[in-house]
Amino acid sequence: MRSKNLKFRLLIGVAIALFFVFKRCSQREENPYTGRMQTISMAADEEIAIGLQSAPQMAQQHGGLHPNTQYQALVDNVGNKLVNNSIARQTPYKYEFHLLADPNTINAFALPGGQIFITHALFSKLENEDQLAGVLGHEIGHVLGRHSAERIAESEYWQGLATAGSVGADMGGLVSGIGQNTLLTNGRDDELESDELGVKFMLKAGYNPREMIGVMEILKAAAGPNRVPEMQSTHPDPDNRIEKIEEAIEKYKN
Repeated sequence: MRSKNLKFRLLIGVAIALFFVFKRCSQREENPYTGRMQTISMAADEEIAIGLQSAPQMAQQHGGLHPNTQYQALVDNVGNKLVNNSIARQTPYKYEFHLLADPNTINAFALPGGQIFITHALFSKLENEDQLAGVLGHEIGHVLGRHSAERIAESEYWQGLATAGSVGADMGGLVSGIGQNTLLTNGRDDELESDELGVKFMLKAGYNPREMIGVMEILKAAAGPNRVPEMQSTHPDPDNRIEKIEEAIEKYKN
């Protein structure tokens, strides 16, 4: 009887796993702006809707929008210059740039569909307009690269496999761990892809992409000596990012 139950569980587990594998295969598509194959489970208009819906809450979490209209105008001008001089202009996304009041959190991030944010804590540490272009170009890269949509789809896939592992062979924890490591690796790859796209956007818009290296030095200093080891982080080590940025500059400067 126990053997029959084990076989039944195994069959159910295999069926669940196959469902998610086939589902993932059906969601594979080529990103027309990067040429990379991705797992995507939503359309561009859904990404835009998620971003617009989430933007007010994200702003609120960082103290709301910064009241200085001149600073905001600079962020808008640099962001729009990057979009209008690059392939980003050909995407369906609605790029909007927001300067957040947060004076403590050194960060910039993008929501699906084109909502892009930079905190005043980071903005105030930037030394010139080119460094601002480096930050915003990187975030535009996340949007155009559809990284949020890809992470959502890949998370669903690994959660499905973990469920299959739990049902079929009490291996849900193991599969979940493998999935977590894979998602972390993919997250670091997203950052590197966005850095490379940022270099391209900066060059197209007439900015000096070497200033992205200055941004990495700012982030490195902000993280301090106790920063999380690369293998446990969604972000590559700043020194590795600097190396890849220099490679991208050589690749695209002509």
